Amino acid sequence: MEIISHYFKGLSSEQIQQFSKLDDLYKTWNSQINVISRKDIDELYLRHVLHSLGIAKVQKFQQGSHILDVGTGGGFPGIPLAILFPESNFYLVDSIGKKIKVVKAVTETLGLKNVKSEHGRAEKVKGTFDFIVSRAVTNMDDFVKWTRKKIAKKQNHELKNGILYLKGGDLSNELQNFPKATIYNLSDYFVEDFFETKKVVHLPLKFKP
Repeated sequence: MEIISHYFKGLSSEQIQQFSKLDDLYKTWNSQINVISRKDIDELYLRHVLHSLGIAKVQKFQQGSHILDVGTGGGFPGIPLAILFPESNFYLVDSIGKKIKVVKAVTETLGLKNVKSEHGRAEKVKGTFDFIVSRAVTNMDDFVKWTRKKIAKKQNHELKNGILYLKGGDLSNELQNFPKATIYNLSDYFVEDFFETKKVVHLPLKFKP
């Protein structure tokens, strides 16, 4: 928990309490439904919570904004972002039902009123969103196909509406079809070795009715 407080100052007592509960919650659920690798569960705050919050270093979400988390797994990056931005609305989807079961339980225990979650595929999601976030669920070509018609028309943020994607490694080949993509190195924000090759990719997408 200290690592979160170090990088994100001014958290409310409620936010601190919610972040603090994540460790026990995920260890309990992970013993029943494996949503986080055993190697990673002991480094939950570094490898999952802080990694998810890397998106917040690139773009802070405005009050009333709508964020779609595709392939959320056990709730990453959506749940940490929802704690950090209680005035924004988060919609978490995953095609694996047991993972959404964990998301719903964690959301309810934390009392997160700004999170909705659903078992289903991204293509079936209705509505439009300021940003679509995810942690490397597929290559960018396929991800854009899934989500390109789900971008809201009205712009409310410094960055243009579109995708904020957590990825690692060399992305030059994967992004060659997307010249408008911007890569943000998480090592510019976090000093831990884990983030040396981790990135946030912002890809603006236009509203398509």
